[in-house]
Amino acid sequence: MAAEIFPTKKPATTTNTVQQYQQQNLNNNNTIQGCNWQGLYPTIRERNSVMFNNELMADVHFVVGPPGGTQRLPGHRVSIDSPARPSSHPGRRSWKRPTAGGSYVLAVGSSVFHAMFYGELAEDKDEIRIPDVEPPSFLAMLKYIYCDEIDLCADTVLATLYAAKKYIVPHLARACVNFLETSLSAKNACVLLSQSCLFEEPDLTQRCWEVIDAQAELALKSEGFCDIDSQTLESILRRETLNAKEIVVFEAALSWAEAECQRQDLPLSIDNKRKVLGKAVYLIRIPTMALDDFANGAAQSGVLTLNETNDIFLWYTAAKKPELQFVSNPRKGLVPQRCHRFQSCAYRSNQWRYRGRCDSIQFAVDKRVFIAGFGLYGSSCGSAEYSAKIELKRQGVVLGQNLSKYFSDGSSNTFPVWFEYPVQIEPDTFYTASVVLDGNELSYFGQEGMTEVQCGKVTFQFQCSSDSTNGTGVQGGQIPELIFYA
Repeated sequence: MAAEIFPTKKPATTTNTVQQYQQQNLNNNNTIQGCNWQGLYPTIRERNSVMFNNELMADVHFVVGPPGGTQRLPGHRVSIDSPARPSSHPGRRSWKRPTAGGSYVLAVGSSVFHAMFYGELAEDKDEIRIPDVEPPSFLAMLKYIYCDEIDLCADTVLATLYAAKKYIVPHLARACVNFLETSLSAKNACVLLSQSCLFEEPDLTQRCWEVIDAQAELALKSEGFCDIDSQTLESILRRETLNAKEIVVFEAALSWAEAECQRQDLPLSIDNKRKVLGKAVYLIRIPTMALDDFANGAAQSGVLTLNETNDIFLWYTAAKKPELQFVSNPRKGLVPQRCHRFQSCAYRSNQWRYRGRCDSIQFAVDKRVFIAGFGLYGSSCGSAEYSAKIELKRQGVVLGQNLSKYFSDGSSNTFPVWFEYPVQIEPDTFYTASVVLDGNELSYFGQEGMTEVQCGKVTFQFQCSSDSTNGTGVQGGQIPELIFYA
């Protein structure tokens, strides 16, 4: 991702030359050939870009990274036409870099660098150690300061956000947050949740919670869940709107406990798992599990004490229930919403027949949502059972699919068919919803279809799909409802 703050029209040869120097500088191969290189670049922005990570005229060096993994990077803090002046600090005999003639790139790019070099407690050192920032992330920040370009990647964006926050480079920090929001998924939502709280980014925190709530089981089963800190673990276990079975929450907590034992160099034993979980174990709503899940899972895990196991069994079966330390109220979860795209439905003696063909429709939304399933019509001539293969694709790539059965009672109602996990849908992109039904041939079908439907704060747009081989389109047919979380 790249953003230019001062875009200029440049000849192709100049652009290529600047990019070539930038690539050389990233590789620390920063050599400028020729004594009149300045004449190659018509703008100050281009000339500053050449100086990025360049030893030429460098008057300060940063030793970046932890011990054993440092990199020495050049910087420029003053203009070359400014004479040095003595330090104003009493008793200091060294000479301080000048402010006359104006500070150079670092000082104008960051208020922290300005204070570091020109403030009351300015540094006179020619080498500054920065052990808490990774070299690639520091380079990314320097590239922004020198070149007005933002170049982020998934592996380093968090460390770059840390650097941008530390040196108060707000536009770069905002770009990092935007990058994280667009790359947010169930796989990394838990890790990003802990980081967003650390960096005090409430918008990113809210986005993480949206993903964790809607795709809770995927998030809890991800590798990233095991990497979170204990405080984030407790906040997730407390979550009222977590859309997951409690046995999945329990198993995720045990996986986290194993990872935490390894982080603390503890032997991987049941006692140590319980130890590292601490009071967080009581945030798992074990009494709300299905009895089979408890009996075959939690009760035999060894993590619960004998008294706890006995009391929970009594909670399930006894009229007089014992007091428990565990939360015993079921989570509220998320309430699914339904987007109904037809204004009426009908049936005729010779329609609607499936014949093993695909009914399909394309849709787009203006806000990120999570599609949990479809609402489908059933038989128009009495009760019947259907087998439904549902599928969700984006540009031909399958994002979710499921094969399940549902029972139709012969009414014109819709019947929900769910994906195994909700599918994240990004705004302003068309997705294809498809279903192949097998069952009673004669079915209800929708009429008076709408190209645009408002559901709460989300607007759905529909268009015909080339995948549809059974007559379904915008005006009529099947897939009357999209079931979603928002």
